[in-house]
Amino acid sequence: MKYLLWSLVLIGTSLTFAQQTAPFKVVLDAGHGGKDPGTMRGTIREKDIVLDVVLRLGKLLDQASGIKVIYTRKTDVFIELRERAQIANKAKANLFISVHCNGVKSTAAKGTETFVMGMSRTDTNLDIAKKENGVIFLEDDYNQKYKGFDPNNPETLLGLKILQEEFLGQSIELASEIEKNFQLTNRFSRGVKQQPIWVLDATVMPGVLIELGFVSHPEEGLYISSEAGKDEMAESIFNSIIAYKNTFFSPTEVSFSADNPSDSLPTQVTAEPLVKENASVTVGKRYKVQLEAGTKQIALNPSNFRGLDTISFTYDNNRYKYFYGEETDYEACKKRLEEAKNKGYKTAFIVTFDTN
Repeated sequence: MKYLLWSLVLIGTSLTFAQQTAPFKVVLDAGHGGKDPGTMRGTIREKDIVLDVVLRLGKLLDQASGIKVIYTRKTDVFIELRERAQIANKAKANLFISVHCNGVKSTAAKGTETFVMGMSRTDTNLDIAKKENGVIFLEDDYNQKYKGFDPNNPETLLGLKILQEEFLGQSIELASEIEKNFQLTNRFSRGVKQQPIWVLDATVMPGVLIELGFVSHPEEGLYISSEAGKDEMAESIFNSIIAYKNTFFSPTEVSFSADNPSDSLPTQVTAEPLVKENASVTVGKRYKVQLEAGTKQIALNPSNFRGLDTISFTYDNNRYKYFYGEETDYEACKKRLEEAKNKGYKTAFIVTFDTN
């Protein structure tokens, strides 16, 4: 614990360098597990749903360049809250994503919701930071290691407070993106909420706790426990993480291979769009910019895509994905990405199609 909250300051001073040189680390936390089943309804158990969604999400993230996935659990085991936070902090993760399901006595409650850290505990965090960081004075070479950092200095604590607020702001950005992507799949959103949730408060990076839906709702319980539902939710969270990384860190390339369909989730893009204007077949890698995804089909007219042309799409598992351009050169596609962002597609990202 002695380095735990001090690492906030280190993160703040080296953020730009880390963005350019280090992998973007995402900790995926499947809630509950083992002796703790979470909320239940009949044979539907929260611990099973969230683990399955997390594993699918991790599989998608593994195909994105520059992203490293770390799990708090990959099997049906019980992990204490303290250990979940320690895994994230020890990894010096960039994001902490905890996945859960809701459940109440009423069968009427439904919808997704995403929680961020409640600021009501910020003052407590600062007191803890002052106490825990005080032990650095007992270490050798204090001045060399910490360059004069003084946990009793109000200016140092002010910097820590600003950094915590920055984490909260980034967490809210991610939470908003997640809820927006859930809504694109026709889910009812209960919105983004702030609560003093311990596991979020104990992790020293932006983070969210996602409630996928209510197992107690007859229809929603069936959806979130279905194969199609788990695929769709994993993809929604995946798109949100990519959008977040593209906003606060470096652009991400996502690579899907047509040669290994068994390695892909059902909701992933296929190698060839079903319909494409001015199509030309290219052997090898092709790069496109994914603009958006949803359940509604949109005519491939530039007017429907803010003036962008050469639009293509794929359709799989009741989801349409729309792409801009097609390049064999990655640098050329990065220019396409900038064009898309300038048109207002702030969460667009590059997708690789491998047709070998």
